[in-house]
Amino acid sequence: MKSYKKTLEYLFNQLPMYQREGKRAFKKDLTNIKALCKYLGNPQKKFKSIHVGGTNGKGSVSHILASVLQTANYKTGLYTSPHLKDYRERIRINGCLVSKDFVIDFVEDNKYILDKIRPSFFEISVAAAFLYFAEKMVDFAVIEVGLGGRLDSTNILMPILSVITNIGIDHTQILGNTVKKIANEKAGIIKHNIPIVIGETSSKTRSVFIEKAEDMNAQIYLADYLYSAHYRQINIDNKQVFNIYKGGELFFENIKTDLLGSYQQKNIITALQAIDILKTNFTISKDDMYEGFANVIKKTGIRGRWQILGKEPLIISDTGHNEDGISAVVKQMETLTYKKLHFVYGAVNDKKLDKILNLLPRKAEYYFTEANIPRAFDRYKLKEQAEKFNLKGKTYPSVKNALMSAKSKAKTNDLIFVGGSTFVVTEVL
Repeated sequence: MKSYKKTLEYLFNQLPMYQREGKRAFKKDLTNIKALCKYLGNPQKKFKSIHVGGTNGKGSVSHILASVLQTANYKTGLYTSPHLKDYRERIRINGCLVSKDFVIDFVEDNKYILDKIRPSFFEISVAAAFLYFAEKMVDFAVIEVGLGGRLDSTNILMPILSVITNIGIDHTQILGNTVKKIANEKAGIIKHNIPIVIGETSSKTRSVFIEKAEDMNAQIYLADYLYSAHYRQINIDNKQVFNIYKGGELFFENIKTDLLGSYQQKNIITALQAIDILKTNFTISKDDMYEGFANVIKKTGIRGRWQILGKEPLIISDTGHNEDGISAVVKQMETLTYKKLHFVYGAVNDKKLDKILNLLPRKAEYYFTEANIPRAFDRYKLKEQAEKFNLKGKTYPSVKNALMSAKSKAKTNDLIFVGGSTFVVTEVL
């Protein structure tokens, strides 16, 4: 029997992993995942699933849906990626991480097929999640797309509902370098006769989704046409409060969420539209929705979304890392009151950094660093590029080092922000 540590070493070191290596780990077809799941008895066919894709917000929407379904007393599986601290964060049931024993046994029991077809790290993780949810007989599994949609390993599912949160520029080496090309890849999760929710549309993407839905005879719901969320306040228990309108009428008054970040209002209306569809066949009450939205962190364990790590000085981290994600983070920062901004920043080497750097606040002291992964962008090159955009600061060999320096310099009424890459956030949690 292998130890959990040895099992993880096998997964991380012997098999390609997009999280660490980038494009090389991405498979351009579904052959491996189909073969692996066939060997396992096609577990993905043994539970009801909700498939969630998009550029930004798909993780938050997946966790919100899982929280509401759990509250409605459904045994709910949740598969998300990447993990932040522990591999087992990827696979949960009712907020509880998959057991170490399951991960060990999955690799040991299926060593023959893993060595034969050499699936990627992500393909193995997806297959393990499908088997776990089937064995544990979940009522629902909320499955987040890893990358893209059409060729993502999760796309062998036949869900009861598909969701695409939005489209932004990200992973251009794989998905294409225009919003329309990326939308076409994401639209690959739209299935025959399966309803599809689109969270946020634009003039460039709307027609792509509508045409694909028509081809697939799939009922399409454009959430941002049907719902609007109006921010009210952050209440005394540190939850955001929104009024939700549907068709111009007040639909939900004072709905709260423990997910901070003003960008969550887009995710809330996407999740509400999805739940509206689920409610036609499954019992989900208004109380379930209120409680589920208010306790997403508590019920699912989601981390890294506008997460407050300290006060005096205020320390915030967020995993937003592409143009749209960084833009939302910067807008949120502008709503805060602080004397000086200390920005701990690191990136990965497959992002178009010029557009992202152009969005970052000029009035800040930067702590340029790199996460401990092969894809990390060199901190010296990062500083050099940032200086072209008048972003000033020093380099630090590790994220921990950078944060320690920021803490030592910051005054009690300053703001320290940590971000730029999911992996930078991982190292401070």
